[in-house]
Amino acid sequence: MNTQKPTLFQVIAWMTLVSGVVNLFWGFAASGTALATIIGVICTPLTILPAVLGVFELIYAAKLFSDPPQAVQPSTNIAVFEIASVLTGNVFSMAVGILALVFYNDKVVKDYFARLNGTLAPEPVAQPAPASIPQPEPVPAIEEPLASPTDEPATPSAEEASEETSAKPKRGPRKVA
Repeated sequence: MNTQKPTLFQVIAWMTLVSGVVNLFWGFAASGTALATIIGVICTPLTILPAVLGVFELIYAAKLFSDPPQAVQPSTNIAVFEIASVLTGNVFSMAVGILALVFYNDKVVKDYFARLNGTLAPEPVAQPAPASIPQPEPVPAIEEPLASPTDEPATPSAEEASEETSAKPKRGPRKVA
């Protein structure tokens, strides 16, 4: 499989490698500092977590750099843990995690991961145009004869108006709850 690795894919690999090294040093430095105090001994399991993340990052970066390329999925879990490492004070790793998640959603990177894993993403099927849609026919207009002004009075008389209003029931005032 002789395929050129996309630039963003290589950027993800380098960022993961550097973040792994930084997390290793960060974890060991935080653990060494924590061991210097009595309370820090209790907190050591929390301070060793960046070092553990660093080991996973180095392993994942090695898979991304391998030649020939290995079948590997985008590791959103590592990216999320990189973002969560801001809780230990590591802002660099947080930035790497955010950038990794953004780069994983790039179309070129998604296609490359799909080719590595042998699962090409299904291409969206274009909807075929309908065969023939009949054009609507205009409806002929119905002409009504115009009434002459002498046939009908322009305003109804008082009796007709009272009959129309008495035929409609009157509404009472609305009750507001």
